[in-house]
Amino acid sequence: MQPREEREVRARLERFLEDVLWSVGRRDRRNWGKVYVRGLVQDGGRRTAAEMARRLPDGDEQALQQFVGQSPWAHEPVRKELALKMVGMLSPRVAWVVDDTGFPKKGKYSVGVARQYSGTLGKIGNCQVGVSLNYATDDACVPLDFSLYLPKEWTEDRERCGKAGVPEDVTFKTKWQLALEMIDRALSWGVPPGVVVADSGYGKVAEFRKGLQDRELSYVVGVDQDTGVWVEEVRVALPAYQGRGRPRTRIRTLPRPQSVLEVAKELPQEAWQTVTWREGTKGPMTGRFACLRVQPSHGWAEGKVEHPVVWLLVEWPPEAEKPTKFWLSNLDADTTLPELVRLAKIRWWVEQNYQQMKEELGLDHYEGRSWRGWHHHVTLTMIAFCFLVAETLLHKKNFWVWEGLPIVDDTPSA
Repeated sequence: MQPREEREVRARLERFLEDVLWSVGRRDRRNWGKVYVRGLVQDGGRRTAAEMARRLPDGDEQALQQFVGQSPWAHEPVRKELALKMVGMLSPRVAWVVDDTGFPKKGKYSVGVARQYSGTLGKIGNCQVGVSLNYATDDACVPLDFSLYLPKEWTEDRERCGKAGVPEDVTFKTKWQLALEMIDRALSWGVPPGVVVADSGYGKVAEFRKGLQDRELSYVVGVDQDTGVWVEEVRVALPAYQGRGRPRTRIRTLPRPQSVLEVAKELPQEAWQTVTWREGTKGPMTGRFACLRVQPSHGWAEGKVEHPVVWLLVEWPPEAEKPTKFWLSNLDADTTLPELVRLAKIRWWVEQNYQQMKEELGLDHYEGRSWRGWHHHVTLTMIAFCFLVAETLLHKKNFWVWEGLPIVDDTPSA
């Protein structure tokens, strides 16, 4: 990068940080926030306070550690400003992607650390787990929010929580409950809602799907192969109450459901279509899919019909012995198969983002142990990542960005 280009990038970063860090309070706090983010976006080395202070001409290890680990600024207002700034740059054709990632840790005193499954590790290991909500379009994807998952061994040990600075009102919540909390927060911030996309760890939970339905949000979520459905809509009314005994609350004549795997295997050959959902680095990303309308049978064992008719989307690679992936979606009945596939597959952005945020920005490099420090470091990493996305969009043909950042003008010259 030429010196002039470097100065221009530094000026854009300064304006970007002014916009999103104003809520942290005093000028000295904003200053150390800017220094910290500059340290994150610099090439090379671990993104710890000590390492960044060593590399930066205005770095101060003690000041950076104090700003991240102890300074009492609230992270949620910063994330709100960041979210609203970034969604203004992106297409309104959006998905809200729910996902989680692991932060490998040694020892047992870092907040939330436990032996638990991590997709990052691909196994059970000693780690923290963060649940994220992301704003994804066909052009880019940015994180809106992160929540730290606290296993019950943490929430049931208030002394341990106290030492890590966990607020007293924080109680145990499952990952899907944390996801709904973040969705509610994003809605309260005024972030334009998108189709919620999640893997089967979330989608298999009927309460999560119902929570989205209750919020009048559309979804495309993964489910397990043994998820039960009816291929014909079940409408059975309870018998009229005769005024004797307790009113009947369950239906005894419900048809037996099938698993989504069984349904998929029975589909005729003509139901399957080849769909390309995006261009990958090695060529078109293509698969074989089918979709049909089904009714989830959650509640069948209790004699209840609890869910409306939705889409079942299935992927069956030609080389596989059986279908491999399944999704349920409450999108409109006229939704096309390519659109269902596009949304189901849009999660690839988040997996790529996790990798970049960890390898290039040190998302998992924080060495402190506290609740406050974890949330501060993650917030500042989100800022660094979003700035890099904004820079990418700046140089993308036919793209524009808003407020304080240059606009790309690709109008042909006379």
